[in-house]
Amino acid sequence: MLRYAAVDIGSNSTRMLAAEVLPGARPTVLAAEREVTRLGASVFQDGKLSHQAIDDTVRVLTRMAEIYRKLDVVGVLAVATSAVRDASNQLEFLARASAALGTSVEIVSGREEARLIHRGVASRWPQAGKRVLIIDIGGGSAEIIAGEDDRMMDAISKPLGAVRLQQIFIHADPPSPRELNQMTEFVDQKLAGAVDKMGTKWDRVIATSATAAAVVCAVNRVARNRRDQADRLRASTAQIRKLFRKLSVSDLAGRRKIAGIGPRRAEIIVAGAGTLLRILERFHAASVYYCSAGVRDGILADMAARGVGGELARLGREQRKEVERVASRFGVVLPHARKVAAFSQTLFSLLEPLHQLPLTYGRLLEAASYFCDTGHHINDSGHHKHAYYIISNVDFSGFTNRERVFIATLCRYHRKAMPSAAHPEYQILAPDDKRALLLLIPVLRLSDNLDRSRDQDVEIASCDISSSQVTLKLTSPREPDLAEWAAARVSDAFRQVYGRSLEVSYERS
Repeated sequence: MLRYAAVDIGSNSTRMLAAEVLPGARPTVLAAEREVTRLGASVFQDGKLSHQAIDDTVRVLTRMAEIYRKLDVVGVLAVATSAVRDASNQLEFLARASAALGTSVEIVSGREEARLIHRGVASRWPQAGKRVLIIDIGGGSAEIIAGEDDRMMDAISKPLGAVRLQQIFIHADPPSPRELNQMTEFVDQKLAGAVDKMGTKWDRVIATSATAAAVVCAVNRVARNRRDQADRLRASTAQIRKLFRKLSVSDLAGRRKIAGIGPRRAEIIVAGAGTLLRILERFHAASVYYCSAGVRDGILADMAARGVGGELARLGREQRKEVERVASRFGVVLPHARKVAAFSQTLFSLLEPLHQLPLTYGRLLEAASYFCDTGHHINDSGHHKHAYYIISNVDFSGFTNRERVFIATLCRYHRKAMPSAAHPEYQILAPDDKRALLLLIPVLRLSDNLDRSRDQDVEIASCDISSSQVTLKLTSPREPDLAEWAAARVSDAFRQVYGRSLEVSYERS
């Protein structure tokens, strides 16, 4: 799994989510933070971010960055939405926010925000075969998304966020009927044409964001401190209408007493709940489900799909150039070495659920794939030991001394005996490197043996992992007898290290 962090700088709240992510699987959350910063409040009044709001948000971002840095994430993406999109002093904020996070903050468009929301919901709560309407009411904008079979079909972004509408329309406490009517008419005006464009037939309507969480919790009488239990809970439009009537005649103190609505959310819940209700009415939705996923989840799913951070497991351009230079100097046949390196990269990724090593070891494994045959330059007999001597002593750049020793030791064990306490080259390694070495020895041996014929016509099709066995399926235009035989020779070392048998099969390509 790769570790990522996502930061969503919204108009009302700033959120951070750090998780271990494997494409196609639900993320394992490592840290989740949310703080109300009301960044958009001043923007919706005078068009610029206030100095106080910037200071508060930067303070929060600094704290969040400290959290995810300790988790050794390999990728961070931070986005800013409606408030920063609209602010005249956005450049000042972006500079300070980026410095606090140690990564560039990107302003995303309303449609891109909608795409991330949809991707987040699909990653957490797939809706295969369903036509779904997703509603996200943030602080500055509302995104309305039409999806079908987990694909986004259409999306609109409107300036209908809870903080924005509260600032513009709601001034009395409780709000006056005139203020509520003006807000409703404004929402209707912004939604004009959206219903005709998207339609009113939905298999399911899903709402995300804190407004939806508060509304669904209030309807179902879920306390705010148990909000995670509201995920996938349902509220009917009739229930939300009844709640909105109660909210609209209550003052702030009264709203804060309603279960599920926190003290800060109570300040803007009238605008948020009123907007959610009106959208449901306009789209003829009988009910809505709450989903706790959002922009942050979409960012994580996006980074995982793009393989962000995977480059840490591969040699850089200059490193590969240097490795090939040294390998050629000692007579290594580069086409074979490149094939072995490609196999090692594929297997390092496919076997990650078993070895769970930091990505940087993938890069060292790739280097060892180029160097393991260098020992033939001295003598074919015992060439694995000669490879250790060469790589330990030859001068090449791009690696630390510890990395060079590890690469040399991995070459030492690419065949014959496994490491033992009697081997000084193994004993000098640090404990983490000893563990990594043992886990990578079968991978390097298997990679080398899969191209034993040097015909370059074998490919890895799939790798299935069970509690007792790893099944590697190969493709080839002919029966790869030598590759299968050679791969079988790794089975004892593989079982010794991973506690599973290794089975190799093939299908004709």
